[in-house]
Amino acid sequence: MVIKMVNKKYEKVVSQHKPKEERGMHAVIAFIVGGLVGVLGEILIQVFCQKFHISRSEASVFMMITLIFIASLCTALGFFDNLVNFARCGLLIPITGFAHSMTSAAIDYRKEGPIFGLGSNIFKLAGSVILYGVVSAWFFGIIRLLIGGGA
Repeated sequence: MVIKMVNKKYEKVVSQHKPKEERGMHAVIAFIVGGLVGVLGEILIQVFCQKFHISRSEASVFMMITLIFIASLCTALGFFDNLVNFARCGLLIPITGFAHSMTSAAIDYRKEGPIFGLGSNIFKLAGSVILYGVVSAWFFGIIRLLIGGGA
């Protein structure tokens, strides 16, 4: 009886001092920032196409390499986390988040050596993305094959 009263008082105090999360505002910011990353990607594709006279598919590869480099550099310089605190999933969902997860793991575990540090820890976070990406691609490929999408 006394423990329940203490727990209720504790929960009341916690709920009064708990910061209110503005999910709507976070969603809008993530949407805008994610859209800006997409716009940046399209601008890079256009620049690569026009400047180097290459096809759009080749320019897309260079765009991804550029975005990965920028995200990795921002992670190595230590301010990507601050950007993510502001932008939320707007920076984590695109390929920049994947690059950040691998770069931060590489930085964190580099002192443990190339095998036990880097090799065994670099895919800690990114490994699940790769796994479920491959599994979902296989699953949707089977569905496409069954409904007649074929090769």
